[in-house]
Amino acid sequence: MRLLVSVLLAGVFAATAFAQSAGPAKMTRQITIVSSAGARALADACTVWAEKNKLVLAMSIIDWGGNVLESHAMEGAAANAIETALLKARSALRWRRPTSETNKLVRSGENLAPTFMNDFPQPGALPIILDGQVIGAMGVSSGDGEKCAAAAIESVFKGQATFTGR
Repeated sequence: MRLLVSVLLAGVFAATAFAQSAGPAKMTRQITIVSSAGARALADACTVWAEKNKLVLAMSIIDWGGNVLESHAMEGAAANAIETALLKARSALRWRRPTSETNKLVRSGENLAPTFMNDFPQPGALPIILDGQVIGAMGVSSGDGEKCAAAAIESVFKGQATFTGR
């Protein structure tokens, strides 16, 4: 019994010494998220792109946790447009890729998880990636939604943010 206690104590002291030599563990980290002003700027930039391309769209911008920061429907958008934009944005955020890519995976049968996880893997949304971190996502309610979101991300973040991790 005494030997067992000695071995256990030696293990505890070794683990403690290792933890101390490895340095203090970081208990927090800094994160970057899309701000309310950034979300509004994205909606405005997408609206400008849509008007230029003679489209009527709705869009939804969410932060890295899936919280809605901005939703906007252009006059004449379909009644379900905001909801589909939000569903697309949440899918892009969850899978950290454009929803057109997720759509291809689902259609090919390669990955059906989005369908049973209640995602909406329809083309039209992009994650917003800055310095390798997903900081939010933007969903747009049309077949050209990813083009609109890409133009908005480029315009607002001036090339510093991307929408694909590759």
